[in-house]
Amino acid sequence: MVATENKQERKEKTDRKPRRDNNRNQAPRVEDEFDKKMVAVNRISKTVKGGRKMRFNALVCVGNHKGKVGIGMGKATEVSLAIEKATVAAKKHVIDVAMNGTTIPHEVDGIFETTKIIMMPSKEGNGVIAGGAVRDVVELAGIRDITTKLYGSNNPVNCVKATFEGLKALKTAEQVAALRGVSSDTLK
Repeated sequence: MVATENKQERKEKTDRKPRRDNNRNQAPRVEDEFDKKMVAVNRISKTVKGGRKMRFNALVCVGNHKGKVGIGMGKATEVSLAIEKATVAAKKHVIDVAMNGTTIPHEVDGIFETTKIIMMPSKEGNGVIAGGAVRDVVELAGIRDITTKLYGSNNPVNCVKATFEGLKALKTAEQVAALRGVSSDTLK
């Protein structure tokens, strides 16, 4: 008889609602303007006294498709943590990309280590002619018409960094005119 009473008491306790609304304490989720794309994940290991220590290295690119793009790398013991760290790093290193409509204003070279990428403007409707890692960065920046050629190493990390260096070097006619102290009409 006592055992059945205890079961009923326990059942009554579990039927109760939680004391607090747990969602009230959490901060509201903020949607940011950036889309993210995971470009590469590598497993890396460090040999220590007790054996090999495995970690993951992630490369993430973020962009708003309107002329802003950033890249970041993160390392952690789990892939999801590495991606999260890389995303935070990418959002800290966002740059503005100079654009001329849907393409870039002029031809530019991006060089990082042994990777060299040549980016050339294309006429509207040509599309993105780029491979793998370069395509991810260019599309997130919002460039819809571009032709690229890659020389040297095709390692995704080097390709992304070379592309980023090239995009940083882009300048519009107005920016060049302001640097030279002339009107933008004289440059055209």
